[in-house]
Amino acid sequence: MSLEGFQAGLSWITILRRRPGFRAAFAHFDIDTVAAMTPDDVDALMLDTGIIRNRAKIEATISNARVTQQLVANDPGALDRLIWSFAPTADRPRPASLADIPAVTPESTALSKALRAQGYRFVGPTTMYALMQSGGLVDDHVVGCWRAS
Repeated sequence: MSLEGFQAGLSWITILRRRPGFRAAFAHFDIDTVAAMTPDDVDALMLDTGIIRNRAKIEATISNARVTQQLVANDPGALDRLIWSFAPTADRPRPASLADIPAVTPESTALSKALRAQGYRFVGPTTMYALMQSGGLVDDHVVGCWRAS
């Protein structure tokens, strides 16, 4: 979810090329370590050329880790179940062409709203649709693609 938030407004390849930098900067996305980051850590991350140096996105990543800590404190699978509860039905038609792949769906919009209600940031509907694609909640391989199931 953090990488999807950093990707907002940028090309995905930009994020993929910096993935090792993000892993190092955010302690392999260990929730407790990220949640414990301080304003001094944010300042240090703003100087880290291995990541996207956007203060709002950095602060959102830390804030989202804190929200996740609270969400999963007594229920470790809560975030997973929340996200997967918005997976579209399996009978969704496969896109015929790249032009048929949506950027936003009713499910991604509902997921975005649910996450925002929990306190998450940088989780807009387009970003959440990208998360749904990368997480396997949707399969947008076009008809005839060798990866289409």
